[in-house]
Amino acid sequence: MPGPKLPHFQADLALPKRVDAVVIGGGIIGATTALELAERGHSVVLCEKGQIAGEQSSRNWGWVRISQRDPRELPLMAEAMRIWEGLDARTGHATGYQRSGIVYTAERGREEVRLEAWAPHLAAMDLPGQMLRGDLLKQVMPGHQSKIISGYYTPLDGRAEPQLATHAIALAAQAAGAKVMTECAVRSVETEAGRISGVMTERGRVACSAVVVAGGAWSRLFLGNAGISLPQLKVLNSVLRTSPVQGGPQTSIWSSGFALRKRLDGGYTIANGTENIVDIVPDSLRLGWKFLPSYLEEWRSLQVRFFGSGRWREEAAQDRNWSSQQTTPFEKSRMLDPAPSQKAIKQAWEAAQSVFPVLQSADVVQSWGGLIDVTPDAVPVISQVDDLPGLFVSTGYSGHGFGIGPAAGRLTADLVTGDAPVVDPHDFRLSRFSK
Repeated sequence: MPGPKLPHFQADLALPKRVDAVVIGGGIIGATTALELAERGHSVVLCEKGQIAGEQSSRNWGWVRISQRDPRELPLMAEAMRIWEGLDARTGHATGYQRSGIVYTAERGREEVRLEAWAPHLAAMDLPGQMLRGDLLKQVMPGHQSKIISGYYTPLDGRAEPQLATHAIALAAQAAGAKVMTECAVRSVETEAGRISGVMTERGRVACSAVVVAGGAWSRLFLGNAGISLPQLKVLNSVLRTSPVQGGPQTSIWSSGFALRKRLDGGYTIANGTENIVDIVPDSLRLGWKFLPSYLEEWRSLQVRFFGSGRWREEAAQDRNWSSQQTTPFEKSRMLDPAPSQKAIKQAWEAAQSVFPVLQSADVVQSWGGLIDVTPDAVPVISQVDDLPGLFVSTGYSGHGFGIGPAAGRLTADLVTGDAPVVDPHDFRLSRFSK
């Protein structure tokens, strides 16, 4: 089941012998980190085992939202919203970003209470948001037919095109002097006198003093080979896109059974926001106690799947330790391209059509699955590794990475260079899971 079609990216061919920093991973986090470092005058090479944005960075919903986030993420997301506003001009390429607003809906009084309970976080940052009812709700949800009684609306939230944005950022990184390598897996890190001294890739060695692991769902496996423990699992979300349709909502909407976003091509990206599949794999057993509190809190939106997808067998067969001369799991599997849940696709499409009958004139033209990298507290790791100077981690964005990506890359670059951090990184430290 092929994922979304990506624009052609002309990667660099010659691997540099020495740089200041190596960034591992060509998603939006890695690309933005490389752009930030290059713009500050640091030499950098980004190494991607497959293609730029080949995995979750092109498979997400395309939401750029501050609404309903964990409070720890809010300062960083506020910075991301400022960056998105100027990203097309900065990169010289289209990202599809536009401010469209997002509304989270409620059908029952207790859902209203939950949405209103979150609102003070936004008010404390002096950012607009309000509960909509009656005619105001109809204005942002034209033609809706449902039991929805209200919705929390954040007008500054927006949307962008996942299939365009990371490519635009990676092209800008190249223009700023970064080398961007595709089909070039990093096999291992090298150390000297107890700190990072380089990496070994499948094409050869690169000397460096800093390495950023921004490998998304692959980060735990890579770090484990380096002796670094990262608690991280994968969750499958399924997404569809429609043919163009006139008269539908411009505002992105999260509702019971579906979430939707207007696309640049006139269609919609639609997913089931409460149907996420957790495959039981060997790491589920290794990390079970760390993830148990999250599971108990979110079990209604998680569907546990035993063995049916083949992921247990696939991950059990993966090497967990290797030398720099061995072929790694990253070379054996260049791209995670899971089949979507047809049940989730069907439910989301039917729910969206029920609420917005105008969608009945559209067709489903594609669907895909994406594996989201999640941490036990659903908050990312943006951190130096205390036990190995020169190694940095920027991963575990738990389905929130696309929108926050430009600011997350800026904070990651701040940590690498020692510049004043754009926000306090304390809540994102890796060591929170060991303490």
